[in-house]
Amino acid sequence: MTEKDAPQRRTNRDALVEDRTAPFYTIGQVADLLGVQPAALRRLDEQQIVSPERSDGGQRRYSQQEVEQLREVVALTDEGVTLPGVRKVLQLQQQVEELKEEVAELKNR
Repeated sequence: MTEKDAPQRRTNRDALVEDRTAPFYTIGQVADLLGVQPAALRRLDEQQIVSPERSDGGQRRYSQQEVEQLREVVALTDEGVTLPGVRKVLQLQQQVEELKEEVAELKNR
């Protein structure tokens, strides 16, 4: 590889790191980041609260966006919100984001 190829490789790697939706973290890494047991993350996946992508080998892979969502889930459950309540909060937040995008599109017309 030549030196002129190196900036392109760095740019591709940097783009991957900046992509908040790229499935990057293993269940163990996320559990350590959040201070929870991997079983808790599996339960959230089974309950379809936060469902990460799977690797070719079937392992869960979490994106930065999902880790942030899980932080919020942990905070809500620590405050006593039930899992069905957490699911509803996340659904409502998603609806708000979609409506914000729709409003922004309408403003730009």
